[in-house]
Amino acid sequence: MAYSLITLEQSKSPISEAFRTLRTNVQFTSVDSETKKIMVTSAGPREGKSSTVANLAVSMAQAGKSVLVIDADLRNPTQHKLFGLDNWEGLSVALVQDYDSQQYIRETDVPGVSVITGGPIPPNPAELVGSQRMKRLIEGVSEQYDVVLIDTPPIVAVTDAAILAQEVDGVILVLASGEVNKDFAQKAKELLDKVGAKILGAVLNKADMKTSEYYYYYYYHGSNDPKKKYKGRKAR
Repeated sequence: MAYSLITLEQSKSPISEAFRTLRTNVQFTSVDSETKKIMVTSAGPREGKSSTVANLAVSMAQAGKSVLVIDADLRNPTQHKLFGLDNWEGLSVALVQDYDSQQYIRETDVPGVSVITGGPIPPNPAELVGSQRMKRLIEGVSEQYDVVLIDTPPIVAVTDAAILAQEVDGVILVLASGEVNKDFAQKAKELLDKVGAKILGAVLNKADMKTSEYYYYYYYHGSNDPKKKYKGRKAR
């Protein structure tokens, strides 16, 4: 699988523009309350949540924000591949060692973007992300950075994302166009609602760029009122 930071490598592409639209829509959620800690998940595997996290981080940094990416997908860590880092140490080690978590923050080649990689895959990922140490880590780094983006496993498959959803200011759900089952997507939303997560919106990923039927980003307030719904930039 090829990993690419398209917002960095092709900053004028339609996809990069889509991420700028996503960035702007996320900023709109901060009007009434602060939205610094953002979790990104998906309904199922291979929907593009990790690349969404990385490219959104780059887009936010390009707008002058200091961004920390935390790879909390301890079952299938990917952020180190996207940012060209090693993964010998990372979040899994930080959560079991009694050391300052600051030492696990890695600088990247992208100005303004830092990463805590996932680290070696542990036998008990749900227990680690649900620990008090994880909660303290998130609170600590949120005081240092303008935005903290947390990459988590698919919410329908395992409990990790549902646990972390309670520790953040908002959640973005990534769905693969033409791939994710409608009932599966609905189940993902229901699981987030069940834990009281604030759903910022959904990213429709892998949309057909040759048709105008799809939208890159669909932003909503969890309401069925059409007056409260806003559709982002249309694919073209």
